[in-house]
Amino acid sequence: MANTYTQIYIHGVFAIKYRDAVISKSWKEDLYKYITGIVQSSGHKLLATGGSFDYVHLLFGMRPVQSLSGLMQTIKNNSSNSSNWINDSKFVREYFSWQEGYSAFSYKDKEFSSI
Repeated sequence: MANTYTQIYIHGVFAIKYRDAVISKSWKEDLYKYITGIVQSSGHKLLATGGSFDYVHLLFGMRPVQSLSGLMQTIKNNSSNSSNWINDSKFVREYFSWQEGYSAFSYKDKEFSSI
């Protein structure tokens, strides 16, 4: 969209189904890189990733090219999503999937230091 300016920062959080702690240190950074690629190819800017053994945090600049729910679905549940990548890579013994929902919070740029 010509002449459109937005500055929308979203902190998104989503967890593994049943909160199974299966994200290993050995492939966690690769998972973050894979998710970064999904976010960027969707037209948004990933600013930070983090998490633990059972959830992921994302901080990204959201562009008005897609809905938030659409982006989260793309990250988690579309054909080239992160759960398929984890299953195809055989990082876990059981079938891997994310919980259905997610949390999302908006931030002003001056609030980043508190994250």
